[in-house]
Amino acid sequence: MPLTPLDIHNKEFARRIRGYDEDEVNEFLDQVIKDYEGVIRENKELQNQMFTLQERLDHFINIEDSLSKTIIVAQEAADDVKSNAKKESQLIIKESEKNADRIINEALSKSRKISMEIEELKKQASIYRTRFRSLVEAQLELLSMDGWETLESREEAKEVY
Repeated sequence: MPLTPLDIHNKEFARRIRGYDEDEVNEFLDQVIKDYEGVIRENKELQNQMFTLQERLDHFINIEDSLSKTIIVAQEAADDVKSNAKKESQLIIKESEKNADRIINEALSKSRKISMEIEELKKQASIYRTRFRSLVEAQLELLSMDGWETLESREEAKEVY
C-alpha cells in the first residue's frame, strides 16, 4: 500500500545517541509531505485529465467507426445503384432492339404488301389497257365495215320520202 502524506507526518523515528538533528529531519519531512501531497494532487489531476482524454478518444474512435461504416454503406449503395442502372440500361437496350426488330419487320411486311398491290395494279392496268384496246379496235373495225355505207344510203333514202 502506498504511503500517504499522513503516514509521513505521523512517522516517528527511534532516538539514538549520535542520531540526526531532530529539527532538521522534521523540516525535511515537512518538505517531503508538501512535495508528496503536490505529487498526489498532480497525479489525481493527470488521472482526471487522462480519463477525460480517454473519453474523448473513445468518442472519436466511435465517430471514426461510424464514419467508416457509413462510407462502406455508401459505397455499397453506390455499387448497387450502379449495378441496377447497368441492368436497367441493358433491359432498355434489349427492349429497344426488340421494338426496332418489330418495326423493321412491320415495315418489311408493309413494303411487301405495297409491292404486291403495285404489281396487282400494274396487272389490272395492263388488262384494262388490253381490253380497252380490244374494244377500240373492235369499234374501229365496225366503223370500217361496208355495212355503214348502206346504212347511210338508207338514211338518205328515208329522208327523201
